[in-house]
Amino acid sequence: MNTLLTRLYFALIGIFLAAPIVVVAGVSVNEKQSLTFPPQGFSLAWYGAIFTDTGWRSAFFASVLLALASAALAVAIALPLAWFLWRRIAPWANIFQVLGIAPFTLPPVITALGLLTFWAATGFYGQPWTAVIGHAIFFVTLPLVTLSLGFSAIDRSLVEAAATMGADDRAVFRTVVLPLIRPYLISGFAFAFVLSLNEYIVAYMTVGFTMETLPIKIFNALRYGYTPTMASVSILFVAVAALVFGLVARFGDLPKLLGAMADDDR
Repeated sequence: MNTLLTRLYFALIGIFLAAPIVVVAGVSVNEKQSLTFPPQGFSLAWYGAIFTDTGWRSAFFASVLLALASAALAVAIALPLAWFLWRRIAPWANIFQVLGIAPFTLPPVITALGLLTFWAATGFYGQPWTAVIGHAIFFVTLPLVTLSLGFSAIDRSLVEAAATMGADDRAVFRTVVLPLIRPYLISGFAFAFVLSLNEYIVAYMTVGFTMETLPIKIFNALRYGYTPTMASVSILFVAVAALVFGLVARFGDLPKLLGAMADDDR
């Protein structure tokens, strides 16, 4: 009886969480330009509009390029920082870890206002690369956390053995450390990419209307009325996130990535 009630409880939670996605998905295939559910007719034209309409297509490629560049920069910042924190065991080293985590723990609007003030003061407000740096700073926490988990799982005796055999720091990192942390590096990149793809406030505060990403395009388009293309973009975001996180779960060590310890490590 308890098992049945538990399954029913989790089934209701699943339905509750999935209901908004189902409604948005239904709206995205409406044949007519209307906000109705269940959908009236069936059409995938609104998905095609993402790539055929000039405005939506430009916003799509802008979002993808921004997400790729900012995720790569976030990993480039987090990797040497995580490597340093793993090698230098000292109380003062934790300060750098706190600084790396701080941007993501603050409310996004606070980080966005700080970036807006900084770029306006330096005269670079509105430049596309400022959004890349802003997103990298905001999402650097993700690869920093995943890489820190990866480094903590490394057996230090392997590094010591490589050093004993005459390998310098670069050789040790390239031949021993990097292969072991690669899944965590890729996971951190994937997390930063997905969240950057969906982020609105920081991008809007740093580039305004000079670079229109998909989230900014959606909010701008709302001023002229609703179109099911907005719903199709939302479903596209969900599909990309599900695909990326599914690949991370399939090819990465998800329990360790989430901080769980393997039975052998307990």
